[in-house]
Amino acid sequence: MSRLLSREEHLPSGEMPDKKKEPHFPWRIIWDFVFRLPPSRVQFWKLFVRLLIDVILLLVLQIGNLEDYYHFYHSKTFKRSTLSSRGPHTFLRMDPQVKWLQQQEVKRRVKRQVRSDPQALYFNDPIWSNMWYLHCGDKNSRCRSEMNVQAAWKRGYTGKNVVVTILDDGIERNHPDLAPNYDSYASYDVNGNDYDPSPRYDASNENKHGTRCAGEVAASANNSYCIVGIAYNAKIGGIRMLDGDVTDVVEAKSLGIRPNYIDIYSASWGPDDDGKTVDGPGRLAKQAFEYGIKKGRQGLGSIFVWASGNGGREGDYCSCDGYTNSIYTISVSSATENGYKPWYLEECASTLATTYSSGAFYERKIVTTDLRQRCTDGHTGTSVSAPMVAGIIALALEANSQLTWRDVQHLLVKTSRPAHLKASDWKVNGAGHKVSHFYGFGLVDAEALVVEAKKWTAVPLQHMCVAASDKRPRSIPLVQVLRTMALTSACAEHSDQQVVYLEHVVVRISISHPRRGDLQIYLISPSGTKSQLLAKRLLDLSNEGFTNWEFMTVHCWGEKAEGQWTLEIQDLPSQVRNPEKQGKLKEWSLILYGTAEHPYHTFSAHQSRSRMLELSAPELEPPKAALSPSQVEVPEDEEDYTAHSTPGSANILQTSVCHPECGDKGCDGPNADQCLNCIHFSLGSVKTSRKCVSVCPLGYFGDTAARRCRRCHKGCETCSGRGATQCLSCRRGFYHHQEMNTCVTLCPAGFYADESQKNCLKCHPSCKKCVDEPEKCTVCKEGFSLARGSCIPDCEPGTYFDSELIRCGECHHTCGTCVGPGREECIHCAKNFHFQDWKCVPACGEGFYPEEMPGLPHKVCRRCDENCLSCAGSSRNCSRCKTGFTQLGTSCITNHTCSNADETFCEMVKSNRLCERKLFIQFCCRTCLLAG
Repeated sequence: MSRLLSREEHLPSGEMPDKKKEPHFPWRIIWDFVFRLPPSRVQFWKLFVRLLIDVILLLVLQIGNLEDYYHFYHSKTFKRSTLSSRGPHTFLRMDPQVKWLQQQEVKRRVKRQVRSDPQALYFNDPIWSNMWYLHCGDKNSRCRSEMNVQAAWKRGYTGKNVVVTILDDGIERNHPDLAPNYDSYASYDVNGNDYDPSPRYDASNENKHGTRCAGEVAASANNSYCIVGIAYNAKIGGIRMLDGDVTDVVEAKSLGIRPNYIDIYSASWGPDDDGKTVDGPGRLAKQAFEYGIKKGRQGLGSIFVWASGNGGREGDYCSCDGYTNSIYTISVSSATENGYKPWYLEECASTLATTYSSGAFYERKIVTTDLRQRCTDGHTGTSVSAPMVAGIIALALEANSQLTWRDVQHLLVKTSRPAHLKASDWKVNGAGHKVSHFYGFGLVDAEALVVEAKKWTAVPLQHMCVAASDKRPRSIPLVQVLRTMALTSACAEHSDQQVVYLEHVVVRISISHPRRGDLQIYLISPSGTKSQLLAKRLLDLSNEGFTNWEFMTVHCWGEKAEGQWTLEIQDLPSQVRNPEKQGKLKEWSLILYGTAEHPYHTFSAHQSRSRMLELSAPELEPPKAALSPSQVEVPEDEEDYTAHSTPGSANILQTSVCHPECGDKGCDGPNADQCLNCIHFSLGSVKTSRKCVSVCPLGYFGDTAARRCRRCHKGCETCSGRGATQCLSCRRGFYHHQEMNTCVTLCPAGFYADESQKNCLKCHPSCKKCVDEPEKCTVCKEGFSLARGSCIPDCEPGTYFDSELIRCGECHHTCGTCVGPGREECIHCAKNFHFQDWKCVPACGEGFYPEEMPGLPHKVCRRCDENCLSCAGSSRNCSRCKTGFTQLGTSCITNHTCSNADETFCEMVKSNRLCERKLFIQFCCRTCLLAG
C-alpha cells in the first residue's frame, strides 16, 4: 500500500474537502491500518462501533475508488516507531468480519530530480572562480571545451611527488601561494650563482614572469590565497637565468641542473619573436638537452616544455626558433576562450598541443600569482601555455612515474583533441590523427592523459634513420616551385636504425638567398601529409639564408616511414628585391625518428582494445617474419590428446622403436612428436603439434599431475605455476620482484633495480623511491625531506632545512616558518609580528597600517596613501598628513590654493562631495572647502 502523508480529511470518492475548515483529529500520526470489510453497510457500521469502543479506532472513510477498503487510524500508537504496534487492535485479524488487514509502514520515495555533483570540488582560494579556463564545463562559460583538469583531480591526481622547475627570471619563493610547495633543491640562481632564485625587484616589477608561471603549475590549494595550481600538490622550483646576460653556458647550466631530481622543466622564452630572427640553442645547450633526455629521471628522460612563441603579429614562424623546433621539447600553442587563434600565435609544424590563454583586449586573461605576494588576472601569451601543460604532465607523472620523455609526447598526441578550436588547416594524417599548424594535435585533455598514463606501457626504443641526403646544388626559380624527391626504405636494411612508424621528422637544409623572408618550404610524406616547414616572413630581410638549419614536423606522427618524400621550396619575391638574384638549395637531408615496431602493439589486450580499434587492419597484424620464436604465443590445448591410429598402426607400434620419452601407449613413429603419451611431460598443443620432453623449457613449468608443460605468466623465465606471483626468475628485459615473486619491466615505488642480478630490491624505509642502492633516495615518504640523496626527518615548526649542512636550522626569531635563517626569509611571521617589506616586524612602520589577510596567521602591513604620514584601517583613512598637506576629514589635501576655482565650480565640488569621495582630492579642494 502506498504511503498516506496528507493531513487533509479523507472523504468518500467524489466529495471535496472544505479548505476553509481545518478538521481537528487527535490522530495526526503515521501508524495506521487498512482493512477490507464486508460489503454490507449494516455489518460495516456494527463493526465500526465495536472497534471504536474496543480498540479506540477512528475511521477515515473509503480509500479512493476502492470498494470495501477503508483506512483507520489508532490514536494510541507511536508516531514513526521502528517496531510493529501491539495492543487490542492486533486481534482484528481474527475477527470474521475483517477479510484482510495491513498495518502501514513508511516507504522511502525519492524525487527524480538531477542532484548536484556529489564529487564537486570546493576551494577557498579567493579567485578560484575566476579561473575560467578550468570551468569551461559551466553552463554560462564562453569556452565550450574543457581541458578536464578538474576531472583529473577527481580521479585523485594532483601532482604529488612530481618536481617542476620554471626556467625564467626567478620565482618569489616566499609567496604565500608558492611557499608550501616550494622546493629549494629544484632551484638555483644561475645569474647570481647561488641557491636563492628570488627575482630582482625594481619599480616596474619587470621580473614577474617566472612567479606568474610558477603559480599556474603549483599554487597551493585551500590556503585562502589567490588561486589553485593545476598540479597543486607538486613541488615547484625556479631557476633564475633570464635576468642577466644569456649565453650558451647560462642556458646549458640551467637545462642541466639536477636532472635526476627535477622531472619537468618549463620554459616560456626563446629568441626574439620579431619575424626576422633565426636562432636556437648553442652547442652546449644542445648537449644539455641530449644529456637530460638520455640520463635525466634515471634514464627515463627529462621533460622539457616550451612556449611556441608570441610573434604572430610580426608574421613570425616558430620553426625559426630552434628551441620549439627540437624533438626534445614539447612545443605548446595557445587558443582564446572562444577557440580562435590569438593575435600573437605563431604557426609551425613542430607544435604538439594547445591550452587556453589570453586573446584580444576584451577577452579574459589568465589569473595567477604575481610579484610582491600579490595575485594578477593579467597573465598572457603562450607564456601561459607551457606551465599549464607542465602542470598537466605532472598529473600524468603522478599516475605513472615511469613514463619516458617519448611516452609523454605519445600521450599528448593520442589524448589532445581538436575540440572547437577554429583553424582552416585541420587535416587528418596517414595514421588517423587530426593535426593543425596552429594548434598541433589540439587542446590538451588532462583526464584522458592521466587515464591513458595509468595503463601505459613504454613505447619501443627510438630509432634514427638518415633516410636521404642530397648535396646537388640547384637554383630556386622565382614564383615557381622547386620540387625534389627522395625514395627511402627507412633504413630497413639496418635493424638498429629501421623506422617503420614515425614520430619526429627533421629536414636539415642549407640555402643561400638574397632575402630569406621570401622563402616557403613544404614537406610531403609518403602518406600525402603536407607539412609547412617555413612560411613567408615579411620582416626577414636577411641575406644569410640557412646553414644546416633543422626544420621539424610532428604532422606525420604514426605514419609509415617507407616511400617517397617530397621537398618543395617556393621563392615569392617582394617588390623591393632585385628579381635577378636567385636563391640556391645547396644540400638537404631527411632524418626520420620513430620505431621499428608499432608503438602500441606491445600493450596487453585489456589495456589496448580502444587503441587497436583506431588502427587499420593491415597495421593490426605485423609481418610473421618479424616475430622471433620467443614472441610467438604457443596456445595450449586443454583437452587430452588422443592418437588417431590407422588399421595397420598396431603392427607399426610393435615393430618400430619409439622415442625414449614416449610412454607405455607407444608411438606412431620414432620422433618425440609421434608419441601417444609421454613418460615425463608433453609440450605444445594439437594445433602446433605436441612432443614429449624430459624437462620443460624456459617459460614453462612441469605440471606433474597432467604430465604437461604449461606456460608461465608473461615475463617469467622459470616459474612454479601459471599465476603472476609464481615467477622464480624472469626473461630478459624484466626484473624479479622477490617479495611478490613477479616479473616487472620497472620496479615499483619503494624498490630499485639491481642491474647485476636483475632483481627489485627494497629501498631504505624512509625512501619512497630510490636508485642503484637502498639509501640513494629520489623521493621520500611523508614526514621526511630529501637531502643529497638521503631522506631525513622533516624539520619542526620554527626551523628550516639547511641543504648545505644537512640539518634543521633555527628561523629568525621573528619568523613562524621560513626558508632560511635570515630576517627576510620568513614565510609566515611569529605571533604578534606583522609582515612588512619582506620582514616580520612587531608593529607597522610610519606610512603603513596593519591589515588582516585571509588564510595568514599574521597581519600584513599595507602602505598608506602617498600624502599620509599615518593611517588606520584603510590606506585612505589618514590620521596625519605629510608636510604641505592639510587633513580634511580622513583625507590629506594639498595646501596649494587654486586661483581659477570660481563659485560655480566650487559649488559643483561641494554639492557632489567630490573631495570626500576622493575623485578630485588634489583639485582645488582646499580652496573650495576651506574658503566657505
